[in-house]
Amino acid sequence: MLTARAPGVGTVFVAPDESKAARAVTADSPAEEIAAAEYLASQPTAYWLTPEQDPIGEAGPRILHLAAEARDADAALAVVVYGLPGRDCGNHSAGGLDEASYETWTTEIGSALRSVRDVKKVVIVEPDSLALAPDCGNEAERITQLRGAIGHLTGTDTWVYVDGGHSNWLGVETMAGLIGQLSDTGIRGFTTNVSNFNSTYDEFAYAHSLSQRLGGLHALVDTSRNGAGAPGDSEWCNPPGRLIGDPSGTYGDDVVDTNLWIKPPGESDGPCNGGPDAGVWWPQGAVDLTRGVAH
Repeated sequence: MLTARAPGVGTVFVAPDESKAARAVTADSPAEEIAAAEYLASQPTAYWLTPEQDPIGEAGPRILHLAAEARDADAALAVVVYGLPGRDCGNHSAGGLDEASYETWTTEIGSALRSVRDVKKVVIVEPDSLALAPDCGNEAERITQLRGAIGHLTGTDTWVYVDGGHSNWLGVETMAGLIGQLSDTGIRGFTTNVSNFNSTYDEFAYAHSLSQRLGGLHALVDTSRNGAGAPGDSEWCNPPGRLIGDPSGTYGDDVVDTNLWIKPPGESDGPCNGGPDAGVWWPQGAVDLTRGVAH
């Protein structure tokens, strides 16, 4: 049940005080690392729920804490649910839960979300899960898993978006075929450019093409790290020379609800190009992404 307006241009999202950027601010760090972490911690960004950080029994209380922060800030809450069985097909972000535990975990998250009645909630379900399915060879299984998760996570004033890949990945027809298998679940739409670097212009055009094939589904575009556009060699894992993009809530139209920082800048894509393991705070990466802004 939706009683509040959908997210759009001007929507203020909370900057979680439990983000890795916020926790990275320590007095004994170099000044430029402190400046980068403080700047990124102040920016409205989605919070990633993973079973490694927020396991069964802790994920629900985390939602309640994040919702309280959003309420106090008179802001919307954006969370990413990222714990699917076979997550990332064994690549840098491999992990996730078994089938039974995933059902328990997503049920707990959904129950907590539904208990929050006075905060606008945006839920991004399993980035890369659909776009990777053809390579993983588990499309039918993945669709079943996602349908179950969406059912658990849907509730009052909650807008759910699924994985839409990005403009330089599978192509519109293939991606629409994947998303279309979930279009009857009550989702608001799909996300594009999550953890990637493509230009906002290209992602809006891609979102419009997808929406036309999906009966008018809406989109969110990740602009957290696309300030310098995509690297020429299509590198996706900690490519050098990238910059943060436009802040959440800056752009939108009749298809793209708004842009949002979904991938938290400063968290590594994986052990490549000098970065640590996927999801680990990378001080130098944060400094590089915020050059000219935070220091």
